[in-house]
Order: sequence, then C-alpha cells, then structure tokens
Amino acid sequence: MIKDESVCQGERIDCLVIGGGPAGLAAATYLGRFRRRVVVVDSGQSRAKLIPITRNCPGFPGGIAGADLLNRLRQQALQSGADLRHDVIHEIGRDGTDFIAIGSTAIRSRAALLATGIVDKLPETPSADDMIRAGTLRLCPICDGYEVIDKRVAVIGPAEEAAKKALFMRTYTRDVTLLTTDASSEIADAGRLIHEAGIQLEPCIPHSLRPSGEQATIQLSNGTASSFDTVYPAMGCTIRSQLGLDLGATCDELGNLVVDAHQRTVVPGLYAAGDVVNEINQIAVAFGHASIAATDMHNYLDDTKC
Repeated sequence: MIKDESVCQGERIDCLVIGGGPAGLAAATYLGRFRRRVVVVDSGQSRAKLIPITRNCPGFPGGIAGADLLNRLRQQALQSGADLRHDVIHEIGRDGTDFIAIGSTAIRSRAALLATGIVDKLPETPSADDMIRAGTLRLCPICDGYEVIDKRVAVIGPAEEAAKKALFMRTYTRDVTLLTTDASSEIADAGRLIHEAGIQLEPCIPHSLRPSGEQATIQLSNGTASSFDTVYPAMGCTIRSQLGLDLGATCDELGNLVVDAHQRTVVPGLYAAGDVVNEINQIAVAFGHASIAATDMHNYLDDTKC
C-alpha cells in the first residue's frame, strides 16, 4: 500500500503498461484503439533491442533489427493514442481498487499490465554487446538457430542446464560443443543423449570468451583455446516479476508470473504478458499475449466502471 497521501493524488488513467518491448507496445496499440487512456512506462532496456536482425518475426521475410521493430511498434502505439514515457517504476501499490505506480511521478491507474520481461545472464566479457551485434553471441536458438545451419556452435553454461540447449542445436548442425562452466562435467539426465548426438563436452573458463574476427574464442580448462562461429549462453536469466509479487501476484518455481488464459494474475486488474510469463520467449508469443491481455483489460474496465 502506498501510504503517502500526496502521492495517491496523482493523475488517473485507464491502463498502465510497464515495459516498452513487443508485448507492452502491442498491448498499448490495442488499448489505444479501444479508446482507453493508456500510459506506457519504459526504461529503454527491452531485450528485443539487442537483436541484430531477426527473420523469425512474422511479416518480415527479409528480417528486421530489434531496434527497428521497436521503433515501428512505438510509432503504431503513438498513432493509436498511447502516451509513451521514458521512466522507471520502482514501486507499485494499491489505493482501493486503483493501482498507484511510482516513478519520477505518480500514476494512478484502474488496470495495469506488466510487460517487464527478463534479463539474460551472459558470460563475463567486456565484448558481449559487440558479439551479440555480430552474431557470434546469440541468445535464442528458437529465434535464430536457423541462421547457424552447419556452422560450428557452442553452448556455454552449467552442464545439466546447457545440455538441453545443446541437444536442441543438433537440429541445425552436427558441430556442437557443450562448454561446461561448473566443476562437474557429469550430466545425469542427458548424458547418454549428449554422447549419442556426438556433442563435444569441454570444461571452459567462461570469463575468457572474446571476439576473434568473425568468430568467438574461449579458453578451455585444459589450457587450449577453441573457436566457434556462434556461442549460445545457457546461464539462466533474471525475471523482472518483482512488481507483480509486491502486489500479491504469484509466480512459478522459476519466478515467472502466473496468469490465466486471459493473461490475468490473481490480483484483480493486474495482467502480465511477454517474457515475464512462463512461455517460450518469442516476439510472436508476446504479440499474442498483448492482444489477449488488452482485450480483457478493456472488458474489465467496462465491468468495473467507477
């Protein structure tokens, strides 16, 4: 609960969207076209902006850069009447049935959508951003595994977790190496499958990952170096679900916000969409979440007029 009475007197809108990635911006477009007063608060840290180019986004057969896609989505949301603000929401609470969000100013809203996403955990290297732009460090094999067909690929991370992604990459190339970052190279559940798939298993020094021309190099624990066309991290992520938890929403064992078929959390009027929800982390999925959530938010506001 927000206790400061002066804060509780902030402007009142229909819908607050926290997060300006594909889910948040698509939802804002829907809500604006429903003639709702909607504000999107975005810190500018969308995971999508890291994408050098994706050919996995419906409607762009030639591919599109993440930053370009976000610009198009922002333009569409603005044309639909959404108010886009660069800010960080650091606290959110309730005042009766309203939500009170605190950033540089206070925003009072009748409904709220969390589209706060995730942050990938990457190997410690000063060149991570440059390697992502070059495609030598890639974050999502579902998105871009097709781009590395028959190339030399590595998956880096704790053995048990990285094994699943390494096996997935065998869909695209026979040359897959599993770079283990933990002390043990034993893979209890997937060991037999790793062996049968012909995947190399190499303990490595994760902070030694560096760009080298059009490849990525890394030091192995045996003192040698190895090079790859692309390295995929499998080191987990930070799920930005805390604002929802502060309001009483529930999460699964990984920290993803739990929602129903309409993207509703257990908190009345609070919705979640995109990577912060436990689905495959895809732009197309974020769009689907956004359309479902925004439509139900519109109906919720009609049912709770005050």
